[in-house]
Amino acid sequence: MADRLEKSNSEDKSSVKYRDISKTKYKGNPEFKLFQYKGFKFISTVHEKEYLDSLENFEIRDTDILAVTYPKSGTIWMQYILALMYYGNDVNGPDGKLTIDVAPWIESEMESLNYNERPSPRVFVSHLPHYLVPKGLRKGRGKVIYLSRNPKDVAVSFYHFHNYSKTLENQNSFDEFFDKFLTGEVFCSSWFDHVKGWFNNSNDFDILFLTYEDMVKDLRTEIMKISKFLGRNCDDRKIDEMVQKCTFQNMKNNKNANYQLLQESFLDHSKGKFLRKGKVGDWKNYFTEEQNETFDKVYQEQMKDCPIELIWDISE
Repeated sequence: MADRLEKSNSEDKSSVKYRDISKTKYKGNPEFKLFQYKGFKFISTVHEKEYLDSLENFEIRDTDILAVTYPKSGTIWMQYILALMYYGNDVNGPDGKLTIDVAPWIESEMESLNYNERPSPRVFVSHLPHYLVPKGLRKGRGKVIYLSRNPKDVAVSFYHFHNYSKTLENQNSFDEFFDKFLTGEVFCSSWFDHVKGWFNNSNDFDILFLTYEDMVKDLRTEIMKISKFLGRNCDDRKIDEMVQKCTFQNMKNNKNANYQLLQESFLDHSKGKFLRKGKVGDWKNYFTEEQNETFDKVYQEQMKDCPIELIWDISE
């Protein structure tokens, strides 16, 4: 397991910069309740129904960027790429801001302070389904980047995250979680519905689709795609710098990017790290043969009308 984020005798606690969420509406809840809002499952201690109601009319600017994922699909990877692309001077260096502060979650009221005061362009991240994002995005305003990941690796990563996050219920075994994931009885509901919803309604948005696996294979090419889509036209030097900073190992060691500085009221740093392995094909270490056959049958049925192409393993 990963090192615990504690202070040694030689490191005073006050010297470590935590992202302070103590003044937000988040409160620890030992019941770990999910609630359903318009067919989608949210976390009761993180999300507010009243705020979700207001998102429909959230004012979208032409320059807004929304990066969307299903959980454990490379969210903070994309968040950091966009933070470097737009706010490089703010997030670089030991005194830099956390990426969650420059590219916040649009569906969390705890992140919503001063949204309207933020200068353009604004960058947001989200796990929302296509039908719950602000309606301005469906009117051709702003840009959306949707990052998908093969759901077998998502299931494994999500399982571990449940035992790391203090806002989700601990899981007794992967076997138990496998059934919950396959039936959508988890935060953000069904992976299949989430991905299909965005792909099948792509004409409603100015959207770029990327996959986690393609980013693992050739990060430079994918960052260039992002730059072109957003009209940033980053030069080779900038692209090379971003590629170097956004490797899995460098991000894992960067406390400003890897969520390690979120207070322990949200994450239990003694049980892991937000960035765990980042491998393609790790599902093979968890899925039984029977589970794999079951998953494949469900996948073929659920995704038969969706054009997404995924990579299930990358040979070492």
